[in-house]
Amino acid sequence: MEDTDVIRRIVTGCSLTAALEVVGERWSFLILRGAFNGLGHFEQFQSTLGIARNILANRLSRLVAHGMMERCPCTHDKRKVEYRLTEKGEALMPVLVSLRQWGARWAACQPANTRLVDKRDGLPVQEVAVLAADGRKLGLDDVKWVVLEQDEGVIGPYEKAGHVAAAG
Repeated sequence: MEDTDVIRRIVTGCSLTAALEVVGERWSFLILRGAFNGLGHFEQFQSTLGIARNILANRLSRLVAHGMMERCPCTHDKRKVEYRLTEKGEALMPVLVSLRQWGARWAACQPANTRLVDKRDGLPVQEVAVLAADGRKLGLDDVKWVVLEQDEGVIGPYEKAGHVAAAG
């Protein structure tokens, strides 16, 4: 198989596209960040984020439809609902932490005035990284994508990892 065919299969078979369909938009990430930090009511999200009500309603509906959040009756006022992260939504925590860390290093115009710490000891969390099975931190030159051959059930390696590592 030619290199371009392998790259095409890696890019088109990448789950990044599906993930971006669910959360690949600014407001969705900010809503999830709010939920990770304890926001749960429509009004809390709206006032804290400064998001238009119609956009917030749309994004919350999408996050619920995709199983990232669930609508639950409010414990202290049954006329209201709370939006809570599901297990699927909570699984995005490393992604949000990683994006925040990247933004603090590369995109922020000023130093961050908040820090994510371990509740147990108050120490800052480590930088999110791609780790090998044995725990080694991996860089771009240390990884490669492989195409799983459906008909043969074997893995076909692509040797030029740096060319497609950002594909998905």
